[in-house]
Amino acid sequence: MGYFAKDAFKSDICVVTGGSGALGKEIVSQCVSLGAKVAILDTNEKLPNENALFIKCDVLNQQEVKNALKEIKNKLGVPTALVNCAGGNDSSATTDQEFYQEDQKGRSFFDLEIASLEKNFNLNYFGTLIPTQLFASEMVKANKGSIVNFASVSSFNPLTKVVSYSSAKAAIVNFTKWLAIHLSKTDVRVNAVAPGFVMTEQLKFLHLDKEGNLTKRAKKVVEHTPLGRYGSSDEIVGAVLYLISDLSKFVTGSILSVDGGFSSYTI
Repeated sequence: MGYFAKDAFKSDICVVTGGSGALGKEIVSQCVSLGAKVAILDTNEKLPNENALFIKCDVLNQQEVKNALKEIKNKLGVPTALVNCAGGNDSSATTDQEFYQEDQKGRSFFDLEIASLEKNFNLNYFGTLIPTQLFASEMVKANKGSIVNFASVSSFNPLTKVVSYSSAKAAIVNFTKWLAIHLSKTDVRVNAVAPGFVMTEQLKFLHLDKEGNLTKRAKKVVEHTPLGRYGSSDEIVGAVLYLISDLSKFVTGSILSVDGGFSSYTI
């Protein structure tokens, strides 16, 4: 990304939850390339970047996050940035059809298991809140910090099928704004990015058929996106880097949509 000087983040210590995922590893890579010290929190033990500190950590386990924070402080220092990238949708918390009909085939809203809905909601909401609560407390003491949460286009207008995911991402927007105000008298900023559709592995089960072609749902996404395409990982990462950096030092409580115009388009 040629938008920042080579060592623009050399004084930063960045923590990326879900840093082994498709978007997370891109964020890690860019932060490292800009000179930051980076820690990855993930349950996937595959290290996506040899220049980052990897800590196996379940973001829903408060004690594991506490242990991770202690290790980061000992090895890298007090974090100056937290990117809450852990999350995603699960097919078990997804309906098979957009609209309920009595004779429909597949799983409807009434067939969804509460345990699956709760698991998916918790990952996306409490998987953000728990690390934020712990890391932000250290940032406040240090009088410096930027927190970037991951919302979604479904935060504003819920997407069909993904009821638990949409609900959790709507909650992330509210939480981001609430915490930004709560910490506004400190030097810790809280913002979120709301990505549009990027063809990650998690998305493929709903957007590609067995032959790798766009599904009917995927074609609707493209039609509803004014820029007429899916986004790329680096386009999402650029927004994250902006919110971490001092370029956004007067920005807090903001939700930055990076969706090709999806959330703005009506007809």
